[in-house]
Amino acid sequence: MMDADETLFKKRLAELANKAYTDGRYLFTGFLSLAELNVYYQMERELSYVPVTAFGGTADCERVMLRFGDKALCGYEEPFPIACVEIEPLVEKFGEELTHRDYLGALMNLGIERATFGDIVIVRKHAFLFCTEKMSSYIIEALDKVRHTSVRCKIAEKAPESTVTRLERKTFQVNAARADSVIAKLYNLSRSESVELFRAKKVFVNGRLNENNSGQLKPGDKVSVRGFGRFVFAGVSGETRKGKLNVEADLYC
Repeated sequence: MMDADETLFKKRLAELANKAYTDGRYLFTGFLSLAELNVYYQMERELSYVPVTAFGGTADCERVMLRFGDKALCGYEEPFPIACVEIEPLVEKFGEELTHRDYLGALMNLGIERATFGDIVIVRKHAFLFCTEKMSSYIIEALDKVRHTSVRCKIAEKAPESTVTRLERKTFQVNAARADSVIAKLYNLSRSESVELFRAKKVFVNGRLNENNSGQLKPGDKVSVRGFGRFVFAGVSGETRKGKLNVEADLYC
């Protein structure tokens, strides 16, 4: 985020927290990018006087909303205003194998703001889109084509339980379980190319910006690399005779 954008966003978070606390009612952000979520983490202690929950519609969502308030503060329960829209080809056999970029492009072409929708989960020729309840009816009405495929949209009868449709286990060798070494191996990058990703603020570990390229990854760490993808670091499985580490990671597919 640009400095000016970050300042405005911090002000917005502070306003939401204060209003939720003083009015005793729930308030929500839109769907946040990883960079925006990281700004919240920077303010987490400052805003700790009000309960905050993050959720994007299902487990493992990368883009999430923040909810300010809880039952103890507000006196009632209120779910996140998130809907799940299923996007399916009009004629299944003629449907293309569409990518995340295809769906994202079609949605942005509708002229809607990115904050109104979150993760897109692709299951074969269908996609499940998490969006705000207010935006769901417009998307259902307006989205009729993705790339060259005519589609129809409806509220999903059942939302995916996870954004992960398939994990691919990768095993490889590194000198140390450093974040930059693991990323370089996974995405076939040189060490300098991997380090540059950290300098460009494109690496997030467990939702938080990570600028420490030499930091050690721990088993279970969820890593997002903007422009490349996501993986879960599974850990070190052994050591070679030459002292290299055998490590494993589960790549999101």
